[in-house]
Amino acid sequence: MGSVDTGAAAATVTVGGRPLTLDEVVDVARRGAPVRIDPASSEAMRAARAAVDELASGARAVYGVSTGFGALASMNIGVGEREALQLALVRSHAAGSGPEVEDEVVRALMLLRMQTFTTARTGVRFEIAERYVAMLNHGLTPTVHEYGSLGCSGDLAPLAHCALAALGEGTVRTRDGRVLESSRALAEVGLEPLRPAAKEGLALINGTDGMLGMLSLAIADLRSLFRHADIATAMSVEALLGTDRVFAPELHAVRPHPGQRDSAANLAALLAGSAIMDSHRGEECTVVQDAYSLRCAPQVAGAARATLAHAVSVADIELGSAVDNPVVLDDGRVESNGNFHGAPVGYVLDFLAIAVADMASMSERRTDRLLDPGRSHGLPAFLAGSPGIDSGLMIAQYTQAAIVSELKRLAAPASVDSIPSSAMQEDHVSMGWSAGRKLLKAVDGLTRVVAIETMTAARALEMRHPLTPSPATARVLAALRETVRGVGPDRWLSPDIDAAVDLVRAGALLRAAESVVGALR
Repeated sequence: MGSVDTGAAAATVTVGGRPLTLDEVVDVARRGAPVRIDPASSEAMRAARAAVDELASGARAVYGVSTGFGALASMNIGVGEREALQLALVRSHAAGSGPEVEDEVVRALMLLRMQTFTTARTGVRFEIAERYVAMLNHGLTPTVHEYGSLGCSGDLAPLAHCALAALGEGTVRTRDGRVLESSRALAEVGLEPLRPAAKEGLALINGTDGMLGMLSLAIADLRSLFRHADIATAMSVEALLGTDRVFAPELHAVRPHPGQRDSAANLAALLAGSAIMDSHRGEECTVVQDAYSLRCAPQVAGAARATLAHAVSVADIELGSAVDNPVVLDDGRVESNGNFHGAPVGYVLDFLAIAVADMASMSERRTDRLLDPGRSHGLPAFLAGSPGIDSGLMIAQYTQAAIVSELKRLAAPASVDSIPSSAMQEDHVSMGWSAGRKLLKAVDGLTRVVAIETMTAARALEMRHPLTPSPATARVLAALRETVRGVGPDRWLSPDIDAAVDLVRAGALLRAAESVVGALR
């Protein structure tokens, strides 16, 4: 589960006084960037805390301060029991089950919850925010489980596991991968357990930070992955003796979706200077139109980019929001609200899963075409060195097909489901956490599908020798060949596929292409 890069960490991220950026979330979650709180946030936090303390000592019924929770909201809690109420809430809600969630997701969740604390809308003490800073900077990641959040009243169980660890209970995973009791891990870095004051237990668990964290990470991956998909597409078009005329800017100006124009421009740039493309431009070429998986690639990639742009717009709003219930307003009032509902994030998580599945489906179709001697325009069956004796990359396409089939199942939206909870008080939930979990799996699947297409197209380009590919695709091919061997007798394919996946995930092939054509769009 230790997925956080603790090597060359990014610059310190300052939280408070402004929205976080998507890049900052990724820097902290994935790259281990240190965190600090803007000192100016402390005064506003203390003022909000004073408003909560006043309510906590009075008789007025305020949800989560002087009452129970959920369906127990009508039960009054005596002044002397209100702090115990908060600790009981955290303990009872830390009810997750199943496999551990990735460290980077938990770190993103903690950062985003701490960002909400610094807005002074939650009424927590400054010490609570400081505890999350310390845990992030010391690499102490609470154990959070796959199942437990319905995405309404926030990501309750995942956030409760984080809160429990911050208070000195539950377990954490250390930077070096050990799983320790939280109290021991905190002691090792010189921290004492905390005890939540009035409202703080509720504020620690009542946010959409898990699903927003997963959206932030998925956006970062897809921004790169969609450009990698253009690279794989260009290599396939080239290897299949397709045409690049359909990528001309004047064609995309008549249907001017921005993402479509960007993808087409990428493809044209990547194919420029290709001797393979030049070999079939003459009048003797009888292929009038390529198959849809080649010809319509910018249209599909453009639609995926538009979906991603919408997701970014939602994420940007969420990153500047304070999600809690009740919330402390500027005039000191503490009011109940429904901002914890995860629908805005859940919808775009599901929408992205649809785009990911379709991108992967088109990629798999190009791979299958490369391997089929009836449609590959002269390439050997399955790109085998000795077809018949060797099966070449036949089963790599099977792997793609299996992943694409899974991605189609993952594209079924989670956010259309709702299971009532808390004795029908919470009678409609978003399932946004589930949408986030399946999107992360889908992003991993698309990464593997694009890597296999790239690996397949690279072998096909080599088989067009003595014709040479474009300078850009040749550079990608060379980068791939540093770890993935070319055509030869059949061998164990899984290590080749894994190596190609690692190159895509690390952005190595994108950097290779951009070293020739400049930044892709």
